[in-house]
Amino acid sequence: MARRIVIIDGHPDATAKRYIHALAKAYEKGAVEAGHEVRMIRVATLGIPGIRSNEDFRDGKPPAAVDAAQQHVAWADHLVIIYPLWLGSMPGMLKSFFEQLLRPGFAFAPATDRGMPRKLLKGRSARIIVTMGMPALFYRWYFRAHSLKSLERNILAFCGIQPVRASLVGMVEGMSQLKREQWLAKVERLGRLAK
Repeated sequence: MARRIVIIDGHPDATAKRYIHALAKAYEKGAVEAGHEVRMIRVATLGIPGIRSNEDFRDGKPPAAVDAAQQHVAWADHLVIIYPLWLGSMPGMLKSFFEQLLRPGFAFAPATDRGMPRKLLKGRSARIIVTMGMPALFYRWYFRAHSLKSLERNILAFCGIQPVRASLVGMVEGMSQLKREQWLAKVERLGRLAK
């Protein structure tokens, strides 16, 4: 069954040499070859400003690029979020993108009375792919994948996006060409499966 997929390439550097971009293209290639519809959002090209107040988050008008990204996310039934681990978390530009994108009224509805906010992005699943300089096992066990869990639970699940699966690509800076190609092939397979 064909799916509608949005790939969010979260590397803040738009130059083509970044491995994140190759991973995003590999996923896209596999998905398109399998008959899925794919749209790509490259965060580095959007020029999105940060949010500076709660009032802006609640009531501000998103920039045109964010409005377009919201339309893509509304259209999708599967999101793929790909980014490098920087200082233990996602790059600041990607975090700013999510703050702009997942505003009240689009991603969640404010709670009524004392209940929890309503999740407005239910029915979507996600795949997160994170590259890092440390071994992936070390990130999972020693650091307990804290920033990944925050993205899964505090951002995506909060908006209703479930299930969320993750792939961690460790030791990327010293990775051999063969290992890089193996990861590209694995991500391309994930694209074919839309997982």
